Amino acid sequence: MKILVVHQYYLMPGQSGGSRFNEMAHFWSGRGHEVTVIAGTMNHDTGQAPERYRGRWVTEEWDGPVRVLRCHVPGTYGKSYAGRMWAFFGFTLSASTAALRAARPDVVIATSPPLIAVLPGWVAARLSFRPLPWIFEIRDLWPESAVTTGVLRKDSALTKILYRLEKWACSSADRINVLTPAFREDLIRRGLATDAKIAFVPNGADIERFTPGPRDNAARREFGWGDRFVALYAGAHGRANAVDQLVNAAEELRSRPDILIACVGDGTERKRLESEARSRGLDNIVFHGAHPKNRMPEIVAACDLGMAVLQNNPTFRTVYPNKVFDYMSCARPVLLAIDGVARDLICQQAQAGVFAEPENARAIAAAICRLAGDPALCADFGRRGREWVLRNAGRDGLADRYLGVMRSLVDPRTESPDPLHTTAGTS
Repeated sequence: MKILVVHQYYLMPGQSGGSRFNEMAHFWSGRGHEVTVIAGTMNHDTGQAPERYRGRWVTEEWDGPVRVLRCHVPGTYGKSYAGRMWAFFGFTLSASTAALRAARPDVVIATSPPLIAVLPGWVAARLSFRPLPWIFEIRDLWPESAVTTGVLRKDSALTKILYRLEKWACSSADRINVLTPAFREDLIRRGLATDAKIAFVPNGADIERFTPGPRDNAARREFGWGDRFVALYAGAHGRANAVDQLVNAAEELRSRPDILIACVGDGTERKRLESEARSRGLDNIVFHGAHPKNRMPEIVAACDLGMAVLQNNPTFRTVYPNKVFDYMSCARPVLLAIDGVARDLICQQAQAGVFAEPENARAIAAAICRLAGDPALCADFGRRGREWVLRNAGRDGLADRYLGVMRSLVDPRTESPDPLHTTAGTS
């Protein structure tokens, strides 16, 4: 098959962040399929476009066997809320141009957020000699997440437009892929899609790269973690992540010099968080900034505990944070300050960690202390997490299932797998 993916945040070489489609695109190419990705030029680690893209509308390059069309994103992206909206608009135009220029695919995937990715996806699928099947993938519920985190006002004109765009995308797409079962339930409840139209191929882990490894490694030595019990948060430092709760947990843990909270990643809130920790005189929480994806297996292996946190927000009861799959794949226990489907996955299905109430610093600190004092429990959680990932969430297996969904659209005679009931999150 010829597969076209519209994904603004497809990672550049060496960039940190979610690598779901980088890994899937390489897997599909390895199976003999021709994959093209339409992506943005903004490096979200730096907030800037690399020099090679400056002044160019569309730049063709290759990520190994995967053809990538890097499309212009205005430099206003990181300057203000209005600037980000303008950047999204600019990407919509440049990506739609690339969609018209791309070789005719057999199937199109448009993955959100940002929600506007559906527009160039629709252009690629529908503005052709013969309409092509396309898949609308929902990695996060938009605009609902933006409303509940305070980024958008519920009654604003832009929010209303985005809700209409979401409804149109659900109606127009031939299939909708969701990353959690809660997203599926939400779409059905709101009448946006039928059960038969929704597929479920969630996030997973690269089980070949994220493997159990020695705690005392080069990353631990480089970061100066010593013999302390290290609770690692690896991920974005934005408003929705509410990393303040970890700063507050460090305050609660002042009397435990043997425990260190380490944060790896970047985002709009990182500088403020570092300043806040300094102003309180906290030396038991450190911010290491962003690191390339290829370093993350070593960094995760160096920690004693992997943490996932988000705002105490009802919308986040529907999400699976990507990082928990990497923690489990490295056989590290998980501390989850996110309620809902993620709690069910970690604490019930995988039995790989513990839950603490989101934004409750005292509860988070108590959970860290409990695990720091029970190495046997940590080892049990790590072992069970690794076993669960191997059974349910290997990236290659999920990528193969996604191929099954695509084949069923390209050739309706092909029997599609039942992705709603046999992949990660439902076993």
